[in-house]
Amino acid sequence: VQLQAYGGGLVHAGGSLRLSCAASGITFRFYTMNWFRQAPGKQRDLVASITSGGSTDYADAVKGRFTISRDNAKNTALLQMNDLKPEDTAVYYCNAHDPTVTALNYWGQGTQVTVSS
Repeated sequence: VQLQAYGGGLVHAGGSLRLSCAASGITFRFYTMNWFRQAPGKQRDLVASITSGGSTDYADAVKGRFTISRDNAKNTALLQMNDLKPEDTAVYYCNAHDPTVTALNYWGQGTQVTVSS
């Protein structure tokens, strides 16, 4: 199983980035896909999730600014981040979770997002 996250970078406040997470080795369409983030010295927090059926959920801090989506044909999850703020600076991780089997939970490597003020 491999989750490859990419698309991070340095952006000014108010800018946008799109993160991608390419999955292999899993039956992607069955998995809930999540994006987490972890800032230095802080815990890893859930940012956004999308179920196999396409239902989405967001942390309050990003509602209205971030959009999670998935392309089952390409085994890819996306996170469109608009109106970025310095407090969005963190390492972003994608996660794949089979909600019917707790043990099927996979993480990608992180991608750094830095928002300058």
